[in-house]
Amino acid sequence: MDIEIRMGEGTRVDALLGDLVVHTDQPVEAGGGGTAAAPFVLFLASIGTCAGFYVQQFCRARGIPTDGIRIVQRMERDPATRLLGRIDVEIQLPEGFPERYRAAVLNAANVCAVKKHLEHPPVVRTLLTGPTGG
Repeated sequence: MDIEIRMGEGTRVDALLGDLVVHTDQPVEAGGGGTAAAPFVLFLASIGTCAGFYVQQFCRARGIPTDGIRIVQRMERDPATRLLGRIDVEIQLPEGFPERYRAAVLNAANVCAVKKHLEHPPVVRTLLTGPTGG
């Protein structure tokens, strides 16, 4: 799979995914226009939304309403590295959620491909191509 990245106006950078475009920008306080989520925010959002997808599909397959299910994602920075040290994805189940499915819905969320890739990260290489000199 290829994703094409295009530079936009100001600090906007867009990702082309076939017929879809994912817009990004930097927040105003970071010198951007604040017109879209920052790339790092999209990365973080992909964790919770991926878990949400698996919870949604689990519930739909069993005829369990998803109304009232809320997923809250919290991030904690490591003060020494200033990088994220922990990400908690909390699945808040509504009153009346079937007790017998509580553990199973947690297992469904843990199937998330984003989470699995964070647990077993790929090698990420940055390559430079194009003409030399000039």
